[in-house]
Amino acid sequence: MTFNWLDLVSSLLGLTCVFLAGRGSKYNFWVGYLYTIALFFLFWQKDLMASLLLQPVSLGINILGHYRWTHPKADEVSSEKTGELKVTMLTWPERIIALAVVLIVAALWGGLLQRLHPADPQPYLDSCVTILILVAQYLSAQKKWDCWVAWILVNITQLILHLSVGNIFMPIVSALYLVNSIVSLVHWEKMYRRKA
Repeated sequence: MTFNWLDLVSSLLGLTCVFLAGRGSKYNFWVGYLYTIALFFLFWQKDLMASLLLQPVSLGINILGHYRWTHPKADEVSSEKTGELKVTMLTWPERIIALAVVLIVAALWGGLLQRLHPADPQPYLDSCVTILILVAQYLSAQKKWDCWVAWILVNITQLILHLSVGNIFMPIVSALYLVNSIVSLVHWEKMYRRKA
């Protein structure tokens, strides 16, 4: 393993972004824009194509989330933060659909990636992380409590992926993300009960 400045910068931006998101701060989106750009170049450097291709989509979801969190419909306004979106939850049928989408799309994307870019060292794991991140980001953009369950799965999978390709800082960051996801899951549950 060798030291990589991009790995360090990405790690610091990511930690800041998820810490702010876990606290329900709309400022997480500004840091998220920089984080997405840094990750794009890090994954390009490491030849992780599914993760690389995720970044432009990530940026789009980040923009959507920024808008949704700051422009809620009348019945979606937080009881504590004027003009901000409140935390809600998926129904059980929605959760089952989300899980099925992750499994099916990850398997298809992994197979396609293996054929199109054989240099990817972990095409199925890379694809699984990619699809989980998209689902977690979309749920975060909608301020759904369930996003933290998805982020917990993402963080466990990313920890394995980053260790497998020799990144130094991103495995540590993934472990810290995992802790933050668990804390945020509890925090958002309290916000959900308060309709915040």
